[in-house]
Amino acid sequence: MRLLLFSFCFFLMVSCNNKTEKLDKPLFLIGNWVRLNDKEGNQTYETWNTNLTGIGYTKQEQKTTFQEILSIVTIKDTLYLKVEDVNKTPTLFKFTEQTDTSFVCENPENEFPKKIKYYIEDKQLKAIISADDFRIDFVFEKAK
Repeated sequence: MRLLLFSFCFFLMVSCNNKTEKLDKPLFLIGNWVRLNDKEGNQTYETWNTNLTGIGYTKQEQKTTFQEILSIVTIKDTLYLKVEDVNKTPTLFKFTEQTDTSFVCENPENEFPKKIKYYIEDKQLKAIISADDFRIDFVFEKAK
């Protein structure tokens, strides 16, 4: 009986230690998105490819006034949103919450934003970027 109990406990320990958590990347981002709630005269776009790399940019008339390179990357078994071309070096936002249709990522060291949330609601891609008492909301629809 002891041998059976020991074997069972050993099996449980080995099973728990070998458990690997699959990192699900947010595939709901994929597509070409157009911002609906932009400032007058601006048009903002985000494009996410199937490999979860993308670009976000804002145009005013024909001139690009803002651009960032976006990607979802895995570093040491943790997902990050990587933002490039805004600062001199890439900025990483660590995933802190995630569901099938949303994620929150944070970088408390970054001046703005410190927190980014993406989610799907009513077939729209929504994003909130925030720090302390200030936030900006984005509402996108798929480009036609």
